Amino acid sequence: MDLELGKSHDTSKKDSWKTALLLAYQSLGVVYGDLSTSPLYVYKSTFAEDIQHSETNEEIYGVLSFVFWTLTLVPLFKYVFVVLRADDNGEGGTFALYSLICRHAKVSLLPNRQVADEALSTYKLEHHPEKKNSSGVKLYLEKHKLLHTALLILVLLGTCMVIGDGVLTPAISVFSAVSGLELSMSKEHHQYAVIPITCLILVCLFALQHYGTHRVGFFFAPIVLTWLLCISSLGLYNIIHWNPHVYQALSPYYMFKFLKKTRKGGWMSLGGILLCITGSEAMFADLGHFSYSAIQTAFTFLVYPALILAYMGQAAYLSQHHHTSYQISFYVSVPESVRWPVLIIAILASVVGSQAIISGTFSIINQSQSLGCFPRVKVVHTSDKIHGQIYIPEINWVLMILCIAVTIGFRDTKHMGNASGLAVMTVMLVTTCLTSLVIILCWHKPPIVALLFLLFFGSIELLYFSASLTKFTEGAWLPILLALFLMTIMFVWHYATIKKYEFDLHNKVSLEWLLALGPSLGIARVPGIGLVFTDLTSGIPANFSRFVTNLPAFHRVLVFVCVKSVPVPFVPPAERYLVGRVGPAAHRSYRCIVRYGYRDVHQDVDSFESELVSKLADFIYYDWHRSQHGPGAEDDIVSHSNESTSECRLAVIGTVAFPGTPAYEIEESSQPASVSIGFSTVESVTDVIEMEPVRAVERRVRFAIDDDSESDVRTDMELQLREELQDLLAAQEAGTAFILGHSHVRTKQGSSVLKRLAINFGYNFLRRNCRGADVALKVPPVSLLEVGMVYVV
Repeated sequence: MDLELGKSHDTSKKDSWKTALLLAYQSLGVVYGDLSTSPLYVYKSTFAEDIQHSETNEEIYGVLSFVFWTLTLVPLFKYVFVVLRADDNGEGGTFALYSLICRHAKVSLLPNRQVADEALSTYKLEHHPEKKNSSGVKLYLEKHKLLHTALLILVLLGTCMVIGDGVLTPAISVFSAVSGLELSMSKEHHQYAVIPITCLILVCLFALQHYGTHRVGFFFAPIVLTWLLCISSLGLYNIIHWNPHVYQALSPYYMFKFLKKTRKGGWMSLGGILLCITGSEAMFADLGHFSYSAIQTAFTFLVYPALILAYMGQAAYLSQHHHTSYQISFYVSVPESVRWPVLIIAILASVVGSQAIISGTFSIINQSQSLGCFPRVKVVHTSDKIHGQIYIPEINWVLMILCIAVTIGFRDTKHMGNASGLAVMTVMLVTTCLTSLVIILCWHKPPIVALLFLLFFGSIELLYFSASLTKFTEGAWLPILLALFLMTIMFVWHYATIKKYEFDLHNKVSLEWLLALGPSLGIARVPGIGLVFTDLTSGIPANFSRFVTNLPAFHRVLVFVCVKSVPVPFVPPAERYLVGRVGPAAHRSYRCIVRYGYRDVHQDVDSFESELVSKLADFIYYDWHRSQHGPGAEDDIVSHSNESTSECRLAVIGTVAFPGTPAYEIEESSQPASVSIGFSTVESVTDVIEMEPVRAVERRVRFAIDDDSESDVRTDMELQLREELQDLLAAQEAGTAFILGHSHVRTKQGSSVLKRLAINFGYNFLRRNCRGADVALKVPPVSLLEVGMVYVV
C-alpha cells in the first residue's frame, strides 16, 4: 500500500514538472520576446553619443558590468523572487497590484461597492482583516481621501506608460533588427531601405492582429528559443575567439571605474544601458497565462544565461575592435558567414516581441475599461479556448499609425531608445511603489521590510530614470506626452463616471413611489420583461421614474439590472448573480446584480437574457420555499443586521441543480418531497459614496419539506409559486425590453473653468465618440428603450 502511494506521489510530481516545463517553453514566445531582443540595440544606444569606445576598454567593460548587475538585480531578484509572488489569484500586472491593495485597505474609488463582494471565493485575503495590530500605514491610507486619488493616479500613470511602450517597442525592435542590412549594402541604399522595410513589417504585424495570437502563437516559442540559442552561441564564440578574460568585467569594480572616467557622460549613457531590462514587466503582466514556477524556470535557466552570454560576447568582440568601419551595433559581432540567417531570425524574434507588447496593451486597456477608467471600445475575443486573447480594432490602428510615425520621425535607435527607456523605468517605479504597499497591507510584513525594498530597488530605478529624463529633448518627451494625453482621458472619464454615480445615488426614488404606481394613477402593466439598467445596487433609479412619467406604463415583470466590476480578476459563474425582490412578490419586481472581474469576458445579450430568466426562476423557487418554512427551518444561522425597509435580502444564485424538474419549467406533476439547496445569502446594504462597510451575513441554508405539513397551506404556496413562474415565462415569451439611460453631463453653475472644460467638452466629446452602452451590450435596436437624462455634477 505504502509503495503504491509512493509511486502515485512520484508520478504526480513528474506530471507537475512536465506541466511546468511545458508552460516554461510556451512562455518563451509570449513573455520573453521583448526582453530577448534587447541585445540588438543596448550597446548601440549606449555608445550613440555620450561616451566613446577607447583603446583602454574601460567604457565597454563598465557598460558590461552595468548590464550584468542590472539584469541580475531587477529582472532576477526583484521580479522573479519578489514581485511575481504578489499575484492576484494568479494574475499579474499594475491592476492586479491595485486590486490586491483595494481588497486589503479601503482605498478603492470604484462605485457601487458592496459587502457581498467580499464573500466571493476569488476575494481571498491572506490574513483575516480584523487584526488588532492594524498597520499604521493602512490606517493612514484609509483616513486620507486624497491618497486614494493619488494611488489611482499612480496606477493610471503606470498603465499609460505600458500603452506608450506598446507604441515604442515594436518600432525600436523591428527597426533594430532590420538595420542589420547596413552591413550588406552601401550607405546610400541603406538609408532608403531600412525605413520602408520597417514600416512594411509593422503594417503587416498590425494588419494580422484580428486573427488573434493563438493562430500563430504555435510558432512563437520556437522562434524565441532559436533566437536565444543563436545569441548565446554567438556570445560563446566571441568570448572564446576574441577575449576569454572578458568575464572579469562582471566585477562591480568596473562600474565605479567607468563612472570615474566618464563622469556626466557615463551617467547620461545609463539611458541606453537600462534598455537591457525592457520587457521585464511582461514577466509579471503575463503571469495569468502561465504559472509562477514556469516563468521562474524559463528566466533563471534559459533567458538570463543566454542574455548574459550575448552581452559578454559583444563586449569581447568590441574589446578587440576599436576602429570598426561601422557604428557599434549587434551585427558587427556576428561572423559574416552567418549574418543573413541571424538577420532573418532577429526580424522574426522582434516581431514576436512586438506581438507580446501589443497583446499586453489590448489587455490593459480592456482592464481599464472594466474598472471605469477608459471610454468603452470594441473588444473582440479571438479565441474560444484561450482566455484573455482579445483584439481592439480602434486601438490597433491607432498603435499602428503611432508606430509608423515614430519610425519615420525618429529614424534612429538613439531617439527611440531614449523614449522607450523612460517608459520602461516609469512602469518599473510604479510597480516598486505598489509592491512595497502590498508587502505591508497584504503580506503584513513590518514597514521596515517594505521601506528597504522601496529604497534598494527604487534607488536603482531612480538612477536610470534620472538619466532618461536628461534625454527629454532627444526623444524622451514622447512617452511623457503620450502619458499626459492618455492620463487626461482616463482621469476625466473616471471622474465623470464617479460623479454620475453620485448623482444617481442622491436622486434615486423610494420603493413606496414604485409600489404606489397602479391603475388608479393611470399606470398600465404591459406584457413582457423590462430590464432597467442602472449603476445602483439599491433603490429605484431616477431614469426609471423619468421613463414612467413620460410613458405611463411599464412591464409586467420588472428587473433592475446592475452590471458592475469588482476588484478581482475573475468572478466564478456560480457566484456572478445576486438576485432579490423589490417590493412584495405580487409586484413582480426584482433586482439582479451581475458581477464581473476586471479580466472576465462579458456575455452577449442573448445568453445574458436567457441566463437571467433562468436565475430569476431559480430565485423564485428558492424564495418561496424559504418563506414557506421560515427562519425556523434554516440552520447555521448567524445573527443578522436589520433588513432595509426598501428591499428584501439578496441571494447568490449559482448553478444549482434542483432535484426533479427545473423550477422554470411548469408541469402538472407535484414538486419533490424534499429539497436540499445551498446558498450564500447576504443582507441588502444601503450604498453610500464613501463605500463604508455594512455588517452583513454569510450563511448556508438547507431546506426540508415536511410531508406532515398542512396540505391546504402547502397547496396555496405551490399555487402562488406556479403562478409567479408562469408569469415569468409568459413575460419572456412576450419579449424583453432593455431600458437604458441616454445621458448628457454638464457642470453646475459656478464650477471652475477646469471642471467645465473636463466635463462639458472633454467627457461629452468622449461619450459621443465611444461605444454606447446599448452597443456594448449588443442590444437589438427593436428591443431598446432609451431614456434621456441630464446629469448636473
